[in-house]
Amino acid sequence: MSGRDQTYDLFIIGGGINGCGIARDAAGRGYSVYLAEMNDLASGTSSLSTKLVHGGLRYLEFYEFRLVREALEERELLWSNAPHIIWPLRFVLPHHKGLRPAWLLRLGLFLYDHIGGRKRLPATKTLDLTKEEVGAGLNPDLKKGFEYSDCWVDDARLVVLNARDAADRSAVIRTRSQVTDVRWESGCWHVDVYDTLNGSTQTVQARMIVNASGPWVDRVISAASGSNAARKVRLVQGSHIVVPRLFDHDRCYIFQNEDGRICFAIPYENDYTLIGTTDQDFEGDPATARTSDKEITYLCGAISSYLRKPVTPDDVVWTYSGVRPLFDDGASAAQEATRDYVLKLQEDGPGGPWLNIFGGKITTYRRLAESALEKINAALGGRPGPAWTHAAPLPGGDFPATGVKTLAAEISSRYPFLESATVHRLVRLYGTRTYSVLGDAGSKEDLGRVFGRDLSEAEIKYLIRHEWALTEDDVLWRRTKLGLGMSEEDVTALADYMQDKTAIQ
Repeated sequence: MSGRDQTYDLFIIGGGINGCGIARDAAGRGYSVYLAEMNDLASGTSSLSTKLVHGGLRYLEFYEFRLVREALEERELLWSNAPHIIWPLRFVLPHHKGLRPAWLLRLGLFLYDHIGGRKRLPATKTLDLTKEEVGAGLNPDLKKGFEYSDCWVDDARLVVLNARDAADRSAVIRTRSQVTDVRWESGCWHVDVYDTLNGSTQTVQARMIVNASGPWVDRVISAASGSNAARKVRLVQGSHIVVPRLFDHDRCYIFQNEDGRICFAIPYENDYTLIGTTDQDFEGDPATARTSDKEITYLCGAISSYLRKPVTPDDVVWTYSGVRPLFDDGASAAQEATRDYVLKLQEDGPGGPWLNIFGGKITTYRRLAESALEKINAALGGRPGPAWTHAAPLPGGDFPATGVKTLAAEISSRYPFLESATVHRLVRLYGTRTYSVLGDAGSKEDLGRVFGRDLSEAEIKYLIRHEWALTEDDVLWRRTKLGLGMSEEDVTALADYMQDKTAIQ
């Protein structure tokens, strides 16, 4: 049925991690769901993170114990449900004598190890940086450090896989669909949705609205109420830089800065190191956020103070900047604002139930969705199914968290013409659905044209048909990260191919 033929239980505004996570949970409980995203899935904050599933070690300093505990509990659960896009990392925290004392770091790491139900991730250990491999590239003044566990996540793919699972459970997912008007009429919400591709407008009816529009949450509230008074979100810009790989090993670093912030240095896409992040208040349209020269200089300086060989702005090969929609708790500094989520249900105003989502972090998106469903259940008064996402693999994740190498070996056996690096990349993106990407191919030629590196026509068609990819940026920067190192000629060829509708039928 189309939106005008039925009344949905939920209309969700926003295709980031919170919107897609709520859509998946709700659809799995039997609710009818319509989600509209004005651009591409994960095109905002959700693809511009530091790519971590972590408890947030530094949040302990701000007494965010509930948030840290919940996030730590989620690490291994999410890893089990999506082992293709989430995997363990070890972080090295050097002790800087002029900053936090060693006893405080030990205490924080003790809590980090024990308050979140860690079972499979290795515990913290103390390091002699003068003897360990991880100390070789560091400033020789750094003698002691600590090593602890967290996890990596491909953030944009986490969003897309939640959307895919929601759609597989009958949710309607619409990208390039902008909400232009919301009104309450005849006992339900009427939402006008403008298709930015063909210029048409559809009116969708729903019993309840979920505003998960991230940094645009206040604007949606204001537009719906006809008032400019809404101001409940604090916009904080976080920027990252990418440089050629700094270290030969696979460990990450977390560095303390003299201004109280921390800075990560993380292996990225095999050949690079990801460095971030900044924290500064942001004004204006979140879509216009860009990494400034000042931020690049700051990040280079922050990491260089710990390294034998400094990083300079000339080393930077790519930058990205996102705007985090934090709940405005009145914190004096951007880095002190709470990363916890806040859910506000409106039921007593004109119109029907309306749920606003503020804040949150990728690590706790699933718990946020469960909390949202509690409010949705109460508002709609139905009899939905029980919570279920804690034990449900995301698409492609239906294999053991320790079985990535086994899956890669099976795929290499089935497709012996593929290079091992390509198999590894595909498994890390698609998991068991790699078989759907490759299909019945018996040779490289069966995968069709190659658009630079190892991006095949077969993979592109899969992303278009199953993951809502419409442009070259969708493919190169969100569904994959192949944009790094791709030539201008390859990008242009891919763009032309994706605009040729006859080629991708």
